[in-house]
Amino acid sequence: MPTTNLRYDWLLPEVIALFELPFFDLLYKAQSVHRAHFDANAVQLSTLLSIKTGGCPEDCKYCPQSVHYDTGVNTHPLLPIKDIVAIAVEAKANGASRFCMGAAWRSPTKKQITQVAEMISAVRDVGLETCVTLGMLDENSASKLSQAGLDYYNHNLDTSPEFYGEIISTRTYQDRLNTLKHVRNHHIKVCCGGIVGMGESRNDRAELLKQLSNLPEHPESVPINMLVKVEGTPSMTAEGISNFEFIRTVAIARIMMPASFVRLSAGRSAMSAEAQALCIMAGANSVFMGEKLLTTSNPEVDVDTALFSELGIKPLLDTPLTTPVISKIASDK
Repeated sequence: MPTTNLRYDWLLPEVIALFELPFFDLLYKAQSVHRAHFDANAVQLSTLLSIKTGGCPEDCKYCPQSVHYDTGVNTHPLLPIKDIVAIAVEAKANGASRFCMGAAWRSPTKKQITQVAEMISAVRDVGLETCVTLGMLDENSASKLSQAGLDYYNHNLDTSPEFYGEIISTRTYQDRLNTLKHVRNHHIKVCCGGIVGMGESRNDRAELLKQLSNLPEHPESVPINMLVKVEGTPSMTAEGISNFEFIRTVAIARIMMPASFVRLSAGRSAMSAEAQALCIMAGANSVFMGEKLLTTSNPEVDVDTALFSELGIKPLLDTPLTTPVISKIASDK
């Protein structure tokens, strides 16, 4: 796919101007960019598994895994490798090409990094790309994960620098940027996006996309999440955004980061099939498959299969989608 003419110097007024385009003009522009870089009728499928749930010391106002909020999440320690491998095998059989593992830590210890490194190697042996999200990393931790063969590290910026303090107080925006730098220093691909619908302004959404696109390298994967409101979290009362505004955000991410995978992530279960189809038309070409995203709901695989069939969308790998026998471990998240 072409990677020329990528920009790293977007100005906020330019991004706001994109948001202000007539909706169908914006979609046409995004679709044109998408077709220049990707197969418009293929979607990359990933599976996300919570390998350690709950007990996180951070105070992210949207997160049900934070110890600061009473959300009823069932906590569990790190899963055994054999259980993770079993779920990875299911994921591959159902068309996934990437397996993502999330642990609710602020920053993993040396022992935890060693344990996750073993998991990465085991999942790679299944024949899947690997991605992990473990919190903040230092140079040594990033090096260990790279040596284990990690393909992607997920670490979202979440929102604009200006709105960030309204959402999180236990780590800084610069902390997040530092982790991305450590990951890049060790040649691991970056999965980095944000969450919208947390009460931020359109300018904040524009600033988030500017921050992402003006990184030294565009993230190879850009997840765009719609806030999933969870009872017990402060974000439960946040003013959300319309599906049309969400689709605009997806389209602008595609325009600004044309060679990146733009992932339609959290919030899909609350969207109509038509809204999801417009997101794909706007340039989203990656989704999480399976019933859970860490601790929140996601469309069942057979629902996605029906939608993709209706749209004529194929998985990025030519592996047929089938309804999985969901592991009890996965369904308990």
